[in-house]
Amino acid sequence: MAALTEVDWLLVGGAAVAAGAVNALAGGGTLISFPLLTAAGIPPVIANVTNTVALCPGYLAAALAQSRDLAGQGGRLALYLPIGTLGGLAGGYLLLHTTEQTFRTVVPYLILLASGLLAIQEPLRGWLLRRARLSRQTRALEILGTLPTFLASIYGGYFGAGVSVVVLAMLGLALDDSLTRLNALKQGISFSINVAAAVFFCLFGTIHWPAFWVMAVGALVGGALGGQLAGRIPAAALRWLVVAFGLVIAVVYFIRGL
Repeated sequence: MAALTEVDWLLVGGAAVAAGAVNALAGGGTLISFPLLTAAGIPPVIANVTNTVALCPGYLAAALAQSRDLAGQGGRLALYLPIGTLGGLAGGYLLLHTTEQTFRTVVPYLILLASGLLAIQEPLRGWLLRRARLSRQTRALEILGTLPTFLASIYGGYFGAGVSVVVLAMLGLALDDSLTRLNALKQGISFSINVAAAVFFCLFGTIHWPAFWVMAVGALVGGALGGQLAGRIPAAALRWLVVAFGLVIAVVYFIRGL
């Protein structure tokens, strides 16, 4: 890999701060950080691997923030966390066995998918709230829900953008509970996916370590900044801005390539 210029380092640092802040406020930070990493000259697969590992602390912070809402969900955690871990490992394995050219081809579609998932986040939340009024939960449904959750986990290990929305949707299909408790479970599963993929990448992948350290610090700064701005910036407006950015990036990749 060629050495990064000062402008490239500014892109990497800015990407991390923006991703950390956006994830704290609305979600979808990977839609910003990944394109900026590739714009800095980092090959797409390495950029994706580095991005996954660097943003890992953010998933931990989100899971810890809602840990009290996991009370009474020990059985679900025992069932779904291993599924998230296995899916994250499978997605990481698939990524490292995808050629750069193939990944360059599929990335625009993945970004479109992630943008679409982010766009339906609020309608999904409303559907979950309406569904929570119905009570038909069974242990059989919980077990059946592991299959779609596993597929979502594979996607999370492979690319990751919008994975929290996918996991929440899969949980909503199988579990009847309050949105707060489902969201807490989603945070735990998303963390297991990300950690599994990150550990796999550390062992078998290629990480741009200088960019990782810059991103890790930047993501922490961005997360703290996002926390300070919470309530001052409408999350919905920011979410649609990220969706629009993702759509523009996807179109550019379709036209010019990655």
